[in-house]
Amino acid sequence: MHHFHYTGHDLHCESVDLAAVAKLYGTPTYVYSAATMEENYRRLQKGLAGLDAQLCYAMKANSNLAILRHFANLGSGFDLVSGGEIRRVLAAGADVKRSVFAGVGKTEAEIKLALENEIFAFHVESEPELARINHVAGTCGVKAPIAIRINPDVDAHTHAKITTGKSDNKFGIPLKHAAAAYEAAVKYPHLTIKGVQMHIGSQLTSVEPFVEAVQKVSPFVAELKKKYGITYFSIGGGMGIVYRDALASGDQAWWDAQPADQRPLTPETYGAALVPLLKPLGLKILLEHGRFMVGNAGVLLARVEHLKRGAGKNFLVVDAAMNDLVRPAMYESFHEIVPLHRDSSRRALTADVVGPICESGDCFAKDRQIQEVGEGEHLGFMSAGAYGYAMASRYNTRGMAAEVLVKGSTFELINARESFEHMVSGERIPAFLK
Repeated sequence: MHHFHYTGHDLHCESVDLAAVAKLYGTPTYVYSAATMEENYRRLQKGLAGLDAQLCYAMKANSNLAILRHFANLGSGFDLVSGGEIRRVLAAGADVKRSVFAGVGKTEAEIKLALENEIFAFHVESEPELARINHVAGTCGVKAPIAIRINPDVDAHTHAKITTGKSDNKFGIPLKHAAAAYEAAVKYPHLTIKGVQMHIGSQLTSVEPFVEAVQKVSPFVAELKKKYGITYFSIGGGMGIVYRDALASGDQAWWDAQPADQRPLTPETYGAALVPLLKPLGLKILLEHGRFMVGNAGVLLARVEHLKRGAGKNFLVVDAAMNDLVRPAMYESFHEIVPLHRDSSRRALTADVVGPICESGDCFAKDRQIQEVGEGEHLGFMSAGAYGYAMASRYNTRGMAAEVLVKGSTFELINARESFEHMVSGERIPAFLK
């Protein structure tokens, strides 16, 4: 569910006409719905009723300061994967004390920063990392709270680049070696064992892999509770969102029309399957969802530059590019593309929707059927709230896009479009070239 819909002929985010946003701030521009984020957070919270659950937003999906503050105001902690993300949470005025620090390559400086800000726990990915955290904690004169990430070797049936729970992935410690890792951890004088963690991948569209992973790891979790008195079990994140039929999925009627065996994964289905498995453990349950929280809460606005007619192929050229939204080029991912002004009297056009970057990979969609649109008109790339701006770059010396947050009938710029001067502000021509 989300709050993007047509009112009359015009696409709105909540009560804001997106054409007005494009006119005021230009394009490419990301627009986010505060109401959708809050609804996603509340539904997940409600789906886990009966558990002592702590939601830690996986901020790598979208780390804008306004969005972090929004989730903090809702009561969320954060799933952090770098020192920069710790600093972003602090800059947003949020609390690191309810947050966890994951990642396979934490530096000593990052560990120190997390300890100084009283991180809830480190999610440890390897035995060498245990030694590193112990060393840094010792130099700081504190004990570091840790949980070891278990790799349950469960196939998440998702894209190869975003699966994390198989034995050949770089993440975590294999379940069969986990007991030895905890035995090693307990010997370090500057570590405190607080829990256990797992995460099997991203954009999971079925509850079965989650169930399989929890069932596989739960006996070991119960053993850790008995042996070391752990207080929490983090089951990670990874719940997927709707990319195809994304606009229609904002309507309850669309969900009701889906066959029961083909209905996309919801927080209600997720909770109904997992709560009965987790409740008997008697532990705090941590969850680290990112895409689910923000993915369908964002749209990328783009301007049509022109239609190029080729030999048997049309190319609809827009001012957004792969540097603004890299997912189609990187993951071959699908984003629904819709006109901001819908006109049923216009014929359908079949074209490749492409950006201006000098690379054939700068293509958002191939042979996509879309309403015929002309130069200067605008399109919306749906489900762009996660891993859109967060993965953007300055490739081809293109400045970073603007970002806007909508709440009801109001909207505000939360990140200005990057200027050329800002792009090159850190660059210097050395004296020997002058």
